[in-house]
Amino acid sequence: MAKSSHPTRDRLIETMAELLDGSDPEHITADQVLTASGVSKGSLYHHFEDFEDLLEAALISRFGVNVDATIDALAQILATVNSREELLESLRQINVYNQAQERSSFRLERARAAGLTYSSPRFHDALGAEQQRLTDAFTDLFIEAQNKGWMSTGVDARAAAVFVQAYTVGRVVDDIAPEKVDPEAWINLVMHVIDKAILN
Repeated sequence: MAKSSHPTRDRLIETMAELLDGSDPEHITADQVLTASGVSKGSLYHHFEDFEDLLEAALISRFGVNVDATIDALAQILATVNSREELLESLRQINVYNQAQERSSFRLERARAAGLTYSSPRFHDALGAEQQRLTDAFTDLFIEAQNKGWMSTGVDARAAAVFVQAYTVGRVVDDIAPEKVDPEAWINLVMHVIDKAILN
């Protein structure tokens, strides 16, 4: 169950989320958060069960911002595209953005966050709810494409929704490699699969 918003709680989450831009989660301390936020230690533990609870809330908040942005982009696609070709071009643009090298830190953070769910049922449930929102939005897009005859009805829309997210998160295997795949070659492969295996 989501916790209600409170200015102090929100400030702590915002501060932790900002600190995550420059540090790995394991290197951030409670003292750093308290100093940067100006919040007392007592207030921190009034709003959060423990320091890990705050970290999890910040990771969920950061993921939620990206989920909201992606959902907005998908809603825009649903409202504006008028053909299979326009759908393909819109999906290409989303992929170019999500697969860019500049987004590598987000992909790594998302993969790391998913890994943390194995040791925290609390985080598993909270992150899972955000993930469900994103998967539902992609699923809605693909169902609409099927209804308009732009996508094969032989492809399960939810499976396609998970697949398009999986290859984005899975890109971390290239993000950490010293010799990287050519970005254009990667996008071309992704779009070929979408065109021939999903939309065809």
